[in-house]
Amino acid sequence: MTTKVLIVGNPRETHVGRHFMNGAPNAGLEAQIMDLAEAYEGPRWIKSLCWHLLGKRPQRLNRFGGEVVHRCQEWRPGLVLTTGLAPLPEKSLAQLRAAGITTANFLTDDPWNKHHHTPWFMRALPLYDHVFTPRRANVPELEALHGPKIHYLPFAYAPEIHFPPAAMSTEEQTPWSSEVLFIGGADEERANIMRPLIQHGFKLGLWGGYWDRMPGFESLARGHAGPTEFRNLVAHAGVNLCLVRRANRDGHSMRTFELAAVGGCLAVEDTAEHRDIFGPDGTCVRYFTSTRELITLLEQLLADRVECRRLANAVRSRLVDSGQHTYAARLQTIVAACLQPSTGNAP
Repeated sequence: MTTKVLIVGNPRETHVGRHFMNGAPNAGLEAQIMDLAEAYEGPRWIKSLCWHLLGKRPQRLNRFGGEVVHRCQEWRPGLVLTTGLAPLPEKSLAQLRAAGITTANFLTDDPWNKHHHTPWFMRALPLYDHVFTPRRANVPELEALHGPKIHYLPFAYAPEIHFPPAAMSTEEQTPWSSEVLFIGGADEERANIMRPLIQHGFKLGLWGGYWDRMPGFESLARGHAGPTEFRNLVAHAGVNLCLVRRANRDGHSMRTFELAAVGGCLAVEDTAEHRDIFGPDGTCVRYFTSTRELITLLEQLLADRVECRRLANAVRSRLVDSGQHTYAARLQTIVAACLQPSTGNAP
């Protein structure tokens, strides 16, 4: 009998919930998805009150939780997998456990980061049977909840959208080309990395939210990159910056796997998790620990296009050839841990 998994997440094309949903058939699973955005539906003024006065609480939190329970009563999945700060309240998790349905959360963000912290989610988190986190920094804190089984599980890539684009002529590549590319949301931490690069004279391409609101970056902001734009930009950039978010205590990010799967030349922020994923410096990526190191590294890479192409090919081969880093593979790992006899927490 095929295992059924109900995913509670964001079904939009570039989000983890959609990636799990798309990966389910390749993992030999039957899956349905419920859009967590439905928990936030309602009049704007009520949404604003809940957000500012009730700790970012979704206005339909309890009702949406009830809808999840009702779907489970009808469809009878073996596992409910939620993503991120999922709007599933304590009562609903208790009802699912009483019904014999295993619950798990793939914790995409650091819930102790002040920008993500929500009291209603923190009350619900200990009631999950399993929590999977892509950041090792969260493991001790999650274990201290003395509730769910805790597993370290990295992000992944989605092969249906993260792949090299078709070959282009030099003229066709021009709109997508940049010396140094960064795709990701703006914050002051990242702006502090970009400013010295601009002052040094590198031609930057900045894609992602809020760069147009960051003083001094308005003219460089290019907006959001959809899947097609993402592939073209990454493949035709001189060097792609792969950064973590220190406020989120990241050791790697979604971009870690997505950039590699497209086949970009990567300058990677040096972390233990990145070294676990990519191996020693120069094997398939180059590492940096400071802006000064990054400037020197970019000068070297931009002056050696042969080496850049070698690195791009090597990093794609390392991440893709094994087949172990897709969201289908991650989903198989989650289901195996949740629905087979436990052998203890992952390291």
